[in-house]
Amino acid sequence: MGENSGALSDIRVVELGQLLAGPFCGQLLGDMGADVIKVEPPGAGDPMRLWGDGKDKVNWEVIARNKKSVSANLRIPEGQDLVRKLVAHADVLIENFKPGTLEKWGLGPDALHAINPRLIIARMSGYGQTGPYSDRAGYGGIGEAMGGWRYIVGEPDRPPSRMGISIGDSLTATYGCMGVLAALHVRERTGKGQVVDTALYEAVLQVMESVIPEYDRMGIIRERSGSFLKGIAPSNVYMCSDGEFMIGGNGDAIFARLAQAMGQPELAKDPRYATHIARGENQIELDALINRWTAQHTIAEVEALMIQHSVPAGKVYRAPEMFADPHFQAREAIVEVETERFGKLKMQNVVPRLSETPSSIRTPAPSKVGQHNADVYGGLLGLTPKEIEELQAAGAI
Repeated sequence: MGENSGALSDIRVVELGQLLAGPFCGQLLGDMGADVIKVEPPGAGDPMRLWGDGKDKVNWEVIARNKKSVSANLRIPEGQDLVRKLVAHADVLIENFKPGTLEKWGLGPDALHAINPRLIIARMSGYGQTGPYSDRAGYGGIGEAMGGWRYIVGEPDRPPSRMGISIGDSLTATYGCMGVLAALHVRERTGKGQVVDTALYEAVLQVMESVIPEYDRMGIIRERSGSFLKGIAPSNVYMCSDGEFMIGGNGDAIFARLAQAMGQPELAKDPRYATHIARGENQIELDALINRWTAQHTIAEVEALMIQHSVPAGKVYRAPEMFADPHFQAREAIVEVETERFGKLKMQNVVPRLSETPSSIRTPAPSKVGQHNADVYGGLLGLTPKEIEELQAAGAI
C-alpha cells in the first residue's frame, strides 16, 4: 500500500470487461501504476468476485487490486452516458464483450473517438473483431482449443488436457496489455488513439512455436507427448527416492555436465546421446536411464549435484514450497496485502520489475460493487450528490 511511482502513473484506464481477459489486462496496467476505474454491473458486479477454490473466493483480491469500482448499467442510456463521460477523462478503455456489443450500446470505437480522439481501446474477444467467427461467443478454453494448445497437452493415449489455470485468457490479456503500451507510445508521436484487437485463439497461436511451419514444410502434426517435449532431451520431471525433480539437461555442454554429475561421463560421448539430434531420437531410453539414477538419490542430493555442475534443475513447487523458499522471500515474489474482506492475504507480486519506476500493489481490491461511485462520479465527473441519487434511483448505478 505505497506511493504510486509506477511507469503508468499518469494514465487513466476505464475497464469494462468481466471475468478474466479484460480484468487481467487491467490488473497488469494497474500494477504498473495506471489509475484503473473498473465499471461493474450494479448488484452482483463482476462474476470474478465469486471465482476461486474453497469457501473464501480470493481470486478477486488479485485481479481487482489497484482498481476503483464504480457501478453502471450499460444496458440503459443513463449507464451508457456515464461511460461516455468517463471516456472523456481516460487514456485507455478495456473491454472483452462479444464483438458488436459496444456498438449496440452506442459505445463503439467511432462514437468513443468522437468524444476522445486520444483514447486507446483494447478489445479482447474469442475470435477478434473481424472474420466469419467474430460474432460467436468465445471463452479462454475455446481459444486454447482453436489455437492448438489443447491438442498437444496431455498423455498421448488420453483426451487433451488443460492447464490448472485459464492460460488462454491470461495470454490474451498479456498481449492486449502489450498492444496498449505500444499504442501509448505511438500516441506520443501522433496524438491519436487507436483500437487494439486481441483474439483469444491468436494469442494462443502466438506461443505455439514451430507447430505451424513444421506442418507447412514437412506435414508434421505435433501430437501429445505427456511430460516431455519431443526432440528436446533430457528435459523432464524425474522421480527421486522422496519425490519429483525437474532437470533440463538438453544442450550438448549441459548434457556433458549432467553426465559428470551422474558419475557417468561416458554418456556424453555415447553416439546415442552425444548430440542434440541423437538425444531427441533416443529420449525415452535416455529419460529411463536418468530416472534410474535419480531414484537412487533424494531430491536434496540430486539438487546439490545439479548446482555443483551448473545443470538447470529445480523442485516441482506447489504453493507451500513457494511460501517457504528463501529465493521467493528474498525477491518478495509473494507479498502480504491487507485486504478489505480477508485481512492479511498473500498473493503474487508485480511483474516485471522496473528499476526507476517500480510497479506496486498500492490498494486492495474493492470489496463492494460501486465502492468508488462518489469518488469517481462526484470527484472526477463533478456530479452532484442529487444527480448520483437520481442515477441510483433509475437503476443506472
